Amino acid sequence: MEQPLHVPELTAGGFSLRPWRLTDLRLVREASEDDYIPLITTVPSPYSELAAVAFIERQWGRASARTGYPFVVVSPDGRPVGNVGLWLRDLEQGRASLGYWVAESARGQGAAVAAVSAVTDWALSELGIPRLELYVEPWNTGSVRTAERAGFQREGLLRGWQQVGADRRDMFMYALLNGER
Repeated sequence: MEQPLHVPELTAGGFSLRPWRLTDLRLVREASEDDYIPLITTVPSPYSELAAVAFIERQWGRASARTGYPFVVVSPDGRPVGNVGLWLRDLEQGRASLGYWVAESARGQGAAVAAVSAVTDWALSELGIPRLELYVEPWNTGSVRTAERAGFQREGLLRGWQQVGADRRDMFMYALLNGER
């Protein structure tokens, strides 16, 4: 049996990243009340403590199953404010994808750029992944800025690429190749 992935602790721009803990229930609650986060993630909505614990256990399971590295983003004052994940589904083809969200109360403070940059640097240098990808809805200007500030380049529009809620949605594809940073 293969060993689970070790989710390391990373830092960037005053923010830190660490594995999920059961003490992160308040973050799951805030994310569950967001209009968008539960549509694009497995964050439970409506919130219940039982569902929130199951969400956190699913994050642990991703590392155990070797499908990815889920991180909690922690602000400089020690408050959990978001999530970033490095997903390895296509690693055999030389690529991995990142997904991220920040709770509404912490948006506009640089958490997403710091988190994506930290995971990107680590994935490229420590894991040696050849290509990293991000998928962003065209209307999501905050996420577009995050991708671009983290060094990703827009490669194109993928029409009807992803199921979001009840609808198929277009996504911009962003990528960063190892050696471009």
